[in-house]
Amino acid sequence: MNDSPRRRELTRLAAQLFVQEGFDRTTVRMLAQEMGIKSGSLFHHFRDKQEILCAVIEEGTQNALAIAREALEACAPTPEARLHAMARAHLETLLTDRNAHVVALYEWRRLDAESRAHLSHLRDAYEALWQEVVGDALEAGLIHGDKFLVSRFVLGALNWTVRWYDPEGSRTPEELARELIAMITPPSH
Repeated sequence: MNDSPRRRELTRLAAQLFVQEGFDRTTVRMLAQEMGIKSGSLFHHFRDKQEILCAVIEEGTQNALAIAREALEACAPTPEARLHAMARAHLETLLTDRNAHVVALYEWRRLDAESRAHLSHLRDAYEALWQEVVGDALEAGLIHGDKFLVSRFVLGALNWTVRWYDPEGSRTPEELARELIAMITPPSH
């Protein structure tokens, strides 16, 4: 399938509709109407609704992975700086690509087996970055616990912010990331 700017725009519109209506309640007719095209024209860009869902999650996960990698490259090489960079990057992803992130969180289970297999490497790569950063923080004694559980706990806390965080509110993503890391690390003496 093509990777045109139009297809990417249609993918973003689909993400918005999936967030508003849910994947199951979203019809092809609704998608076409939201996209400003005829239902038949939708199939010029996508085979079916399942492919649209896969494209939304793929684009969102690729963006999250790119933002995380850039954040790690730009930060100091200390475990604390890397942990903070990952938390901030995750929050940035939520703010810049919120709909795709919400769809990935809540509609992953709607993917068919082929789509899940296709996307698993991206999800695994993102989680591996977290495992690496958390592993380094554990090794340095910055945090304590099981690497898998700490990674899941932190990602869960960050993912839940899509439900309550207000970008127009009093805390910036930077401050929120700093607070989260402060909660899981012992105070400096």
